[in-house]
Amino acid sequence: MMNKHATVSELTAAIRDIPDFPKPGILFKDITPVLSDARLFSSAIDQLTAPHKNSHIDAVVGIDARGFIFAAATAVRLGAAFVPIRKKGKLPYKTIEESYDLEYGSNTIAMHIDALKPESRVLLVDDLLATGGTAAAAIRLLKRMNANIIEASFLVELGFLKGRERLVGTPIRSVIVF
Repeated sequence: MMNKHATVSELTAAIRDIPDFPKPGILFKDITPVLSDARLFSSAIDQLTAPHKNSHIDAVVGIDARGFIFAAATAVRLGAAFVPIRKKGKLPYKTIEESYDLEYGSNTIAMHIDALKPESRVLLVDDLLATGGTAAAAIRLLKRMNANIIEASFLVELGFLKGRERLVGTPIRSVIVF
């Protein structure tokens, strides 16, 4: 049986810094210590789901790849569908795509054209909000699908990178802000 739930301070303390990853000058926030501790991981999911227990979320959308971990668990807790947004070329059916820039390059993400019904109540979940490029592209995809975006939720936000400024018009919530 698990002990009491972890506090946000305990979650924050578990996230380790990895300097110069994936390239020199980047300080990577490693969430794997949270994942490797069942109590911490469960508490992280609790933090992501708590505001939405009675929100009647239809789908939790997760962003490739670490976002899948948190979004899938959140979807299960909320009794909602899980919808993946993946890197271009990774989904087998017809997709819509959005390109974006991130702090160390550029990329394109995609989702299946039939992943959501119009007006679906959607919670977007990812592990990290940095410059906001990936989340902004995901929000553009969801808007093209006529989704009702209830919130974009992140386990970690790097506030100094001002990513939330790129997400104006979407409610944003981060469990931990560095």
